[in-house]
Amino acid sequence: MSDQEHTSVAPAGEQIHMPAPSILPLINAAGLALAIVSITLNWILVAAGGIIFLVTAIKWIGDTRTEISHLPLEHDDEQH
Repeated sequence: MSDQEHTSVAPAGEQIHMPAPSILPLINAAGLALAIVSITLNWILVAAGGIIFLVTAIKWIGDTRTEISHLPLEHDDEQH
C-alpha cells in the first residue's frame, strides 16, 4: 500500500453533542427530596421544596431547549 491510500480515509463519524455541565439536576433532586421528606414534618418545608423543584425544573428545561435550538438541523446520513 502506498501513502496516498492512507490519506483518503473517511471521517470516523459524526460529532457527539454533550450537554454543558450544570448543577440544576442536583438542586432539583434536593428540592424534591426536601418536599417528600417534609411531608411528615412541616407543610412550609413541603412548599419550599416544591417551589425549588418547580423553579429548577423550568430552568433546566429552558436551558435544554436553548442548547437543542443551537444544534445544526442537517444530518449527514451518507454511507461510505
